[in-house]
Amino acid sequence: MRVFNSPPSSEAQTRDRILTAAQRLFAAQGFDGTTTRDLAQAAGVAEGTLFRHFSNKKAILVEVATQGWVEILTDLLTELSEMGSYKAVAQVMKRRMWNMRKNADMMRVCFMEAQFHPDLRERIQQEVIEKMTGVAEAFFQEAMDKGIYRKMDANLVAKVFLGMFAVAGFSNETIASPNASPQEMQSMAEGLADIFLNGVLAK
Repeated sequence: MRVFNSPPSSEAQTRDRILTAAQRLFAAQGFDGTTTRDLAQAAGVAEGTLFRHFSNKKAILVEVATQGWVEILTDLLTELSEMGSYKAVAQVMKRRMWNMRKNADMMRVCFMEAQFHPDLRERIQQEVIEKMTGVAEAFFQEAMDKGIYRKMDANLVAKVFLGMFAVAGFSNETIASPNASPQEMQSMAEGLADIFLNGVLAK
């Protein structure tokens, strides 16, 4: 009989240690600047153990980045499903900014390394981004059908929203100070939401 909530096996724990170490090292040193020896030492395993779990270093990168994007997608779907109203974009932005700041290593790997590895970028595009865009598009289309948002191309609106979502996630390296206070983060989230909902033209 299967035992639920059982602790992970030692093999699963080893795999998780490797991925955690890889996330940290890839974020700090880049993929090319990290050797398999570095990974093994950081994970506390023999170098041969890496290749028992992953075929090569690229396979570790793909797993780290894909898992990271899956987490981003899951968080976003939860936020959209729990949004109190279609105007509650600021709350979503603020929570995502804080969450992504706490997971800066993962975000750096997800966004940065995908630029330099076409096969990784293609996998993320097919397995994550397209799904994320589809869910967001359905959400905004429903708002348009209800007359809450004006009629537009829902797919384009979804892409603009996800673009702002990405900017918010990297706020500590783009438009906000790394030491921004909660009040400053709130103000930025509200500003992004206002631009998204109301645009910039005077009425």
